[in-house]
Order: sequence, then structure tokens, then C-alpha cells
Amino acid sequence: MKLMNLKKLVFVTLFLVLSTAMGQAQSGNIQGTITDENGIYVPGANVYIESLVKGAISNFDGKFTLVGIPEGSYTLKITYMGYSDVEQEVNVSAGETTPVSIVLVSSNMELDEVQVSAYGLSGQSKALNTQRNNMNITNVVSTDQIGKFPDANIGDAVKRIPGITMQVDQGEARNIIVRGLSPQLNSVTLNGSRIPSAESDNRNVQMDLIPSDMIQTIEVNKAVTPDMDADALGGSVNLVTRTAPQGFRVSATAGSGVNFITNKRIINGSFLIGDRTNDGKFGWMVSATINDNDFGSDNVEAEWDNEFEYNTGEEDEEGEPILEETEVNPYTNVNEQRTYLVQRVRRSFSANLDYQINPNNNIYLKTMYNWRDDRENRFRLEQEILDGEDIEVGDFTLNNGTLTRFPVEVKRQSKGGIAGGRNKNARLEDQRMQNYTLGGNHLFGSLKVDWMAAYAKASEERLNERYAEYETEYIINNDNSDPRYPIMTAADPNDFDNLSGFEFGEITNENQYTEEEDVNFFANFELPADFFGNGGTLKFGARGRFKSKLRNNDFFEYDLEDLYPTLADVPVKSYTDPDFLAGEKYQAGTFASEEWLGALDLNASNGDAVEDEYLPGNFDIKEDVWAGYAMFNQKLTDKLSVLAGLRVENTKLETEGNRVVYIEEDEDAGIEEGIEVQAVSDENSYTNVLPGVHFKYDLNNSTVLRFAWTNTLARPNYEDMIPRAEIIYEDSEVVMGNPDLDPTTSMNFDLNAEHYFESVGIISGGVFYKEINDFIYTFITEAPNDAYGAGTAGYDVFQPLNGDSASIFGAEVSFQRQLDFLPGFARNFSIYLNYTYLSSSADGIRNEDGDERTDLDLPNTAPNMFNGSLGYADKRFSARLSANFSDSYIDEIGGNAFEDRYYDTQFFLDFNASYAINSNLRLYADVNNITNQPLRYFQGVKDRTQQMEFYDIRFTFGLKYDLFKK
Repeated sequence: MKLMNLKKLVFVTLFLVLSTAMGQAQSGNIQGTITDENGIYVPGANVYIESLVKGAISNFDGKFTLVGIPEGSYTLKITYMGYSDVEQEVNVSAGETTPVSIVLVSSNMELDEVQVSAYGLSGQSKALNTQRNNMNITNVVSTDQIGKFPDANIGDAVKRIPGITMQVDQGEARNIIVRGLSPQLNSVTLNGSRIPSAESDNRNVQMDLIPSDMIQTIEVNKAVTPDMDADALGGSVNLVTRTAPQGFRVSATAGSGVNFITNKRIINGSFLIGDRTNDGKFGWMVSATINDNDFGSDNVEAEWDNEFEYNTGEEDEEGEPILEETEVNPYTNVNEQRTYLVQRVRRSFSANLDYQINPNNNIYLKTMYNWRDDRENRFRLEQEILDGEDIEVGDFTLNNGTLTRFPVEVKRQSKGGIAGGRNKNARLEDQRMQNYTLGGNHLFGSLKVDWMAAYAKASEERLNERYAEYETEYIINNDNSDPRYPIMTAADPNDFDNLSGFEFGEITNENQYTEEEDVNFFANFELPADFFGNGGTLKFGARGRFKSKLRNNDFFEYDLEDLYPTLADVPVKSYTDPDFLAGEKYQAGTFASEEWLGALDLNASNGDAVEDEYLPGNFDIKEDVWAGYAMFNQKLTDKLSVLAGLRVENTKLETEGNRVVYIEEDEDAGIEEGIEVQAVSDENSYTNVLPGVHFKYDLNNSTVLRFAWTNTLARPNYEDMIPRAEIIYEDSEVVMGNPDLDPTTSMNFDLNAEHYFESVGIISGGVFYKEINDFIYTFITEAPNDAYGAGTAGYDVFQPLNGDSASIFGAEVSFQRQLDFLPGFARNFSIYLNYTYLSSSADGIRNEDGDERTDLDLPNTAPNMFNGSLGYADKRFSARLSANFSDSYIDEIGGNAFEDRYYDTQFFLDFNASYAINSNLRLYADVNNITNQPLRYFQGVKDRTQQMEFYDIRFTFGLKYDLFKK
């Protein structure tokens, strides 16, 4: 009965809407396209009919629509910051849509050799006009601006936007943090369609998977409107792909370079070609890029402890050794040195089509396919203190609370893949992301309708990932005199080089596959609705998003000890490097070669499956989200506008996974030790009601004030909802699920002021506040016994829990402009600066003893972030020096303050330059990571290094060609 009532309500609503729209028979519509002199679309232009007090803003494709225009002749006035106003006459007929084409031509201000752009209309102007005319608080970056920075992937480009910092992987920006909120708390969309994640354990979108050359515009919505997806606590990043041009265009890039860490080459290339038919109806564009990067990284990792346990040599009444535990000065009980060799090949393909059926109807198809191969070999030297019962009184040296000598287990591990094919003896990580979007824009009288249906898929496949490990024990000297560079060295150097002493540990082969599919559609309806006599609209719509995610892994062990009993019995390579970037004192030593490991005949028939190693991590999850919204956008006065509305989202989740139950041995009952795998499943559903209000006040033509009150949410990571336990023996960890997790919600307040310079620039400042409830953190405790399996007592147990509440207060300032007021050549300089400050607090986080901690910031909130660049551009030559800084912040909450992990300060310095050989051909050169900034984590205090990974400098150069024909 309820379903029938809902259908009747929908039918009546649509009938009334269509009746209202079609009833305005004495009115017509205007639909236009705005381009520059090269046929490139102009977004963010203000189109206005002064006599009717009616206007519109052009979208990313340069299109605008004015509906309900009475029959007659009118003057359209188009204003665009940095360019002369344009007026164009148009005649409107009743019941018809009048098409218009408007071309903006650079004014004398732009022609005065202030700035030379290959595209005539500068990207900075496009971005700032769009930002100024948006109702909500946004930051917009255009493709031209992206090209001014030496950023190969979209993640490195995004990090230059105010309030954004990035977490890096192998030297490239991967995970986005918006206004201090974790990557999984922000949404990333492609042309408005959510990008699925190939990550197996979270919702993070791999920003380094998408080349910057494939994107036309980056739009960061920091205050979402009701017609946007609500799962964006920090913000929503929308990547807009290139659209078919108004005329013929061809563009190509060819380049090379070198990674100084390996002295190996970089190859990159791209092309773009597009055109439109003579009647202007059908447009097409295809593009492709490739980037082949042969590099690596030098890595040191450590774990710190402040307790030490040893065997006293005495026994208790039951004959068990008596252990003594004592507090000591912080020392490294684990030290690892890792050498990574990586080849990353990134490919991207795109084809976009659009067809203007008639002035009232157009459809489009946008497609993108990204494919990245990561080949990686890793050689790890691990040294870990022995268990207390294996350390005797004479085995260690303790002076004034400082532990300088003790016995360790030493492991030398080689990581690789099968020989031949695409693997090439390396672990091959095959990541793909594809998106296919079909949509349309339609006019039915004065009713505007737009719709979109999209299919997207992301996958990560790692087949035949192999590890060979040999191990020994000896006593080391532990040097923590410089805690930023901790090191362990063999007390007897002969132990380090004695390959016969390194005995067979394990050889394993594993396969991993994760995929996420996303099917979604939406339909939006917009009508003119003038409540206050100054113009306005009413908009409403619905969306459905249907996700499925699965992970399917396996893991096999191979007993090859009889064939290869010691490291001396296999082919080896030395990876000691006197130029190791962490310091020449770090010596990796000798490892089993990747060629030998790749040639081994390892398959399911001659190996043993270790089910408890992989089954608890496998899952199959479905998530359906239905959403509906209604909002109005009204001009209260000629200066004050308001956008207000309500969004309702219903989420339904179904999870399936595995739980491993460990069976203890019972000789009396005839029960042998073993495991039992149980299938587990769970369902959950919830509804969120999310109101929002945005105010915009145009103080004058150059200054805008904004205020927003919004409500957003973040859904838990998929695998966190499964009632499972995954045992990771290699790391002595147990990872638990939690089916009772609630979504995180946030109430957000934003206040912002912007002043735009006519010479194309901006100075802006604002504050924001977020009140967050039920945030999710990882609770860490210690397993008290072997409940999770034999030998798991003392393992670290990780489980996601809801905290109580958290708050974030922040402030942002930004300044960018051409210094055209300076004399002579100095007027060719430009400045780009932005700074963000954050302060946060979190309640309800508990330590390993269950007590609430009151000393914590919300994880991933960097208190200070800064971007700056100084640029120069004349008729032919341009150059830019760019800096990016983010402060240290807590990344992972430990069982107590001593165990907390922090992501350290980052400061990147990059330089790029280009020279225009002619109007179509440019020579460019880029230098990245001039500061050799490492990825660094520290434990508890800043000097206590937990990880440092160095990448060195990267240099690239090449040619860019661009040709336009209208």
C-alpha cells in the first residue's frame, strides 16, 4: 500500500511539474555556448538580461540556459573577470528555444604582454570566474593551471589547493586529506560519478592512478549542496574530463627524464585530438597518455619499546623459566632496512562524444580507462629482539637504563614474482579504473532536466607475489644515539656476512584480487521559481548508487628446505649501496636473487594452502544508496542570494566474509589442533536526513561574502563491518571487524570572504568549524591469551570502534595575482600563496587499558598547511618555483601515547620552465622533489623515527604541441 501511495505521489508531482513547465506558452528559452577565440569553452561566465532581472552562469562546457523569457528582443550582457564585457542581441519566440554562440575576445589588458597563454583565455581566469559565481564554497583549478606545475598525476596537482594535503606512496601523492579529514571521509567523483576504490581495506581513491593530462578542471566543494552526494565530511573533489572542442584541435606531448635514485629513464607521452561537425551538432574527442617511470626508494623502519624482558636463569615451582621485566629508556626492538626497485607504467585512454539533437536536447558519452602496472622488487633486512625467555643474563648490555646490546632474530627477505611475461621476476600490481557515463540535458518548456547513468569499476590484481626468507640469530649493537637514524649492527661482523648461517625460513606464493563496481544514476529537475521578485529556481531530484566490492586472496607455503637449506645454497645478489639515501652506514647485505625466486616452480599442487592467512580477509559486500533532495536558489535582493534544501539518503549494506575458529588439542577427547572456517554475514541499514543552507552576498562586483551550514556523513570501511578476525602472523597482529559500527556524521559551518582582482587574481580568507559524531578510530589492545590461535597471546589486536565526538576549527587564506602593477619586466611575475590552519579535538578514544584518552587530536588533521609559488612569464619564456608544506599529525592511535604513530612534516620544492618555440610548440623541463623530502613516520615524539623512505630528485623534459582551428 505504501509503495502504491509513493507511485501516486511521484506521478502527481511529475504531472504538476510538466503542466507548470508547458503552461508558459507565451514564453521562450535561450540556450547558448560561450567560447574564447580558440574555440575553448568558457566556464563561470555571468550572462544577464538587465531588463528582466534574469541571469545564468555558464557551466564547465561553456553552456548556459535562460528559461521563461517572454517573447521579444533582448540584450544579453556577458561579464567575465579580466575581460571586456560583451553585449549581444537575441530575439526570443514563444514556445521556442533560441540558440546563441558568444565569443569572448581578450581585452587590451590581457594583450599587454602581461601573460602569455597557449589558450588565449588563461586557465586562472576560467577557474576564478567559476569559483566566484558558484553558490557554495569551492576551489577550482583548470587544466592550464595544472600545466603550470610539474605534476604528472592528479594527486600531485590537487595538493596545491588550499586546505588539502596528500599522503604519498613511492614518492607520488596518493591519498587525499581535505581540511584535515582522512581520505575515506572525502568523496572523489569523475564528471559527477563516484570513483570506485581499488584499495582492499578502505574507501580511498588512488589519486596517483589518474594522469593530470586527462583532466580539464578540478573542483573541490568544501561545502556541499543538497544535490551533491552527502558522503563528503571534508569535501568533495570532482574531476571534470575534457569535452569535445568547438573546432578542430590536436595536442601532443613527448618527453623523457631520469630518476636520480636509480639513474634510470622516464618516458612520457600524450596526445589529444577532437573536432566538431560543420553544423556544430556532433563533437568528439579522444586522448591517451602513457608514463613509464623506472625508480625506487630507500627505506628504514623501526619499532620502539620502553620495556625489556629477559630470562633470569631461574625456574618457578612448575619448572617454567622466571622472566624479569624492567623499564628502560626507549630503544628500537625492531629495525628494518628496505631497498625498493619499482617500475610504474601508467596508461590512460579517454573518448568523449556529444550530440546536440536540437536546441532543447543534447546527449553525451564520456569514457575513461586507466591502467597502471607496478612492478616491484623489495629486499628487506629485518632484525627483531628475541622473546624474553630466549635472552639470558649475559646476552645483553644495559647501562643507566639504555639497552645497547642484545640478541635478535635476523631475516633476509626477497620479494618478487614469476619470470617472464609482464611480471619480469617482480611483484606485478595491476590496477585499473574505468568509467563510462551516458547523460543528457533537456528542456521541456521552462523545465530543465538533466540525467546521467554511469558504470565504473576499479580493480587491483597481484598474481604470483613471492617471498623467500632466510633467518638466523646473533647479537647486535643497538645504536639509538641519534633516534632519527636508528641502526642495529652485528656485534661480530662475520655473523652479518655468513650466508651459511642464514637458514631456510619460508617460501610463499600468494594471489590477491580486489574489485569494486559502482552503478549509479541520477535525474535532476529545475524550474524557475521567483519567491522574492529577484529571480530564482526550484530544483529537485533523485539518485541511486549500487556498489559491490569483493576481495579474493589465497596464500601458499612451500617446504623447500631440503633443496635450499641456507642462503649459501641459492643464487644471491648484494644490495649494499654506498649511496643509500638514509646514510652509508646502512648496509643491506646479500639476498636471494629475484631471478632465482621467479624461476621456482611454485603452484597449488606442490604447496600447502594456509587458510587462516587469507580467508578471514576475503569478503563480498553490497551497498545500495537511495537519495532524494529538494532545494531552492533565490535572490533575496540584488546582492544577497540563498540556496537552501534537504537531502535524504538511505543506505543498505550486506556483508559476507569468513571467520576462523581455532580448535585446541584435547588428547583425552581425541581432538587434534586445527582450524575451522565459518562463513559470516551481516546486514545493516540506516537513513540520514541532511539539511543545508548557503548564503552569498555580493558586496560589489569584486567582493563576495559566503556563509554555509551543511550536514554530511561518512560510511564505515566495507571490511570493518564484517564480524571477522584476521591473523597476520608475520606482524604478530590480529585485525577484527565490527558489525555494530555507526556512520560518522558532521555538522559544518563555513564563513568565507573573497576579493577578485580585475587583472585576474584573488585574495580570500575564511573560517570553518565541524562538529563530528561517531567518528571511527582503530582501537589497539593486546591479546591476553591464545584465543585467536596458538601462539597469538601478546599479539596486537586492532578493531574499529566509534568514538564519541570530535571537532575541527580551521582558517584558510589565499592570494594569487599577476604583479602587473610593477614596472618593466617585473610585471611579468606572479604569486600564488595559500595557508590553512587546523585545530582539532577528539573524545571517546580509549587506550589499551580501556581508559579514555584526553590528549589526542583527531587523526590526520595537519595543523598547518602551506602552498606557494613564484612564477614568471613573458612572450616566450615561463618558469615557476613551487613549494608545498604540511605539518606533522597523528596518523594512527596506539594503545597509549608512547605507541601513537605520526605522519611527519613534509616540504616539497619543485621547479618547472618552458620556452615557446612558436605559437604551437613549446619546450618544457621539470625538476621534482628538489628537497629530497622523505616519507617519514615517528612514534610518540618527533625524534623517534618509525619509518623514513627517500625517493631523491626526478628530472623530466620534452616538447608540447597544441593546434587550434575554429
